[in-house]
Amino acid sequence: MKFSGRLSALRRVQYRRYWLGSFASVGATQLQIMAQGWLVFKLSGSALMLGYLGAATAIPAIVLSLFGGALADQLNKKTVLMVTSLAVALLLLTLAIADVAHLATAWLVIMIAALVSIVSGLDWPTRQSIFPMLIEREDMMSAVALNSIIWQGCRMMMPALGGILIAYTGTWFIFFLCAAGFFTMFLVISSLNIQTRTSSGVPAFASTMQKVAEGLSFILTNKTFLLLISLSYGGMFFVSSYMQLMPAFSSLLQAGETGYGYLISITGVGSVIGTIIVGSFQQSHRLGRIILAAAFLSGSSVYLFTAATGYALETGFAFPLAMAAGFTIAMFSSIFMITSMTVLQLQVPDKLRGRVMGLHGITYSLMPLGGLLAGFMSTLISAPAAIALNATVYLVIVAIISISQVQIRRIDGSAMSPTG
Repeated sequence: MKFSGRLSALRRVQYRRYWLGSFASVGATQLQIMAQGWLVFKLSGSALMLGYLGAATAIPAIVLSLFGGALADQLNKKTVLMVTSLAVALLLLTLAIADVAHLATAWLVIMIAALVSIVSGLDWPTRQSIFPMLIEREDMMSAVALNSIIWQGCRMMMPALGGILIAYTGTWFIFFLCAAGFFTMFLVISSLNIQTRTSSGVPAFASTMQKVAEGLSFILTNKTFLLLISLSYGGMFFVSSYMQLMPAFSSLLQAGETGYGYLISITGVGSVIGTIIVGSFQQSHRLGRIILAAAFLSGSSVYLFTAATGYALETGFAFPLAMAAGFTIAMFSSIFMITSMTVLQLQVPDKLRGRVMGLHGITYSLMPLGGLLAGFMSTLISAPAAIALNATVYLVIVAIISISQVQIRRIDGSAMSPTG
């Protein structure tokens, strides 16, 4: 089979095997996130506890990602991914057994989420630094988009399926499926033939700290990287944090388990559509303006979700409106993330790839951490008002960046030109 254009990265056999295998672990991750949130809210009935779950999911991954990127540049990447996949499988198997035995508590779920997050702090930067080894440079936009399709496709299908499975079986069954998914990824990684360099011995702490500082220094002194990573951090923390409170919004909408699954799945549909749209930008030299526009539209779309969950509850149109809002937020967020990550992957020097992309990977841990802020704010004001306020903060950040177009023009002119 011949692959070209948007699918060109699939020409590479090793990448194709890795890509197909990733559906197992990414699908498991999507099911794990939704099942953990539902179980914690079911056991506690508290949006604040969902915030604590978000903190447990985010903080260890953020801290470990600082060092995980440096370690990813030194250790055998294949071995690291095998170990992390197996470790997560065992943790989720433990949670499944506790759940089916009716021993699970909200705090136990939060503790296991924190342990999974610790492992993810090493897993994520390693994944980001290994897939460029499986392709050629001209396939980078294709590979970034295809990797996004995995996440967004699973986010589209798995939560809807998970909602139905929770309604008819229980969260315990979801956790068993998640454990199987990560074990499958362990088997796939073990089958790959990847030659990666390893450092001799165990890297010293001081050396690792120096390498982390080197990656951070590169970002702080490179305006393109500083701008894009700052926007990525802000978007996940302030805009996408509404996802962490989705069980509470599902309760407001009286949607039940299946409705909860649909609310999450529609964001996957929006992300897939965004990914498809991004294909037309592959050779664009106006990526800077596209990135900025997508960031603004993703933030402003949160107001539509606020209207659905805060003001339209008595109209009968609240749930469809919430679905439309989730679709729109996710579509523009997907466009932003893929275009910005493509610029970063093309311009990061290979010797710094693990560290820089590890620091960028913190982005995905900021969504649940932003949920902690939103959850706390929801105890003072309503949950819809909390996410609207978060979105407003992000839009102010985007507006400040928009005032000076100099760096955006620089991205426009050099986005598709490698520097490393």
